Amino acid sequence: MPILRKAGPQDLEELTALLRLLFTIKEDFSFNESRQRLGLLMMLDNDRGYILVAEAAGKVVGMCTGQLVISTAEGGPAVLVEDMVVDPAYRGQGTGRALIKTMADWAIEQGATRLQLLADKNNPPALAFYEHLGWRTTALVCLRHHL
Repeated sequence: MPILRKAGPQDLEELTALLRLLFTIKEDFSFNESRQRLGLLMMLDNDRGYILVAEAAGKVVGMCTGQLVISTAEGGPAVLVEDMVVDPAYRGQGTGRALIKTMADWAIEQGATRLQLLADKNNPPALAFYEHLGWRTTALVCLRHHL
């Protein structure tokens, strides 16, 4: 089982590579290395964001990012899980489950009462993974508007 730890600037190359992998799955997003690198740097330098990595044999093989938001529904903090990806060679071994559990622990430390995420509706393995972990779909629909 890989070791989980907080990411640092030294992980930027491997984190960017994992986002490249993730964005091949997501229909609504395209990989843009400079944008993804900038986003990662902003999260690394923000106390409301958290990047967790799974490391095996000195290589980052998985990541999960979370951002603290204020939820009026909860009357307090919630955590938006933005990026969750595990190298295919390490899937099915508990790495993803460990990343989500550790992100949940961080969320609780921040006073959050809910984790939320968006998952691609055309990715049955990811949807099954989250359902297996106790996540439930909602009646909400995600909308976005580019500025």
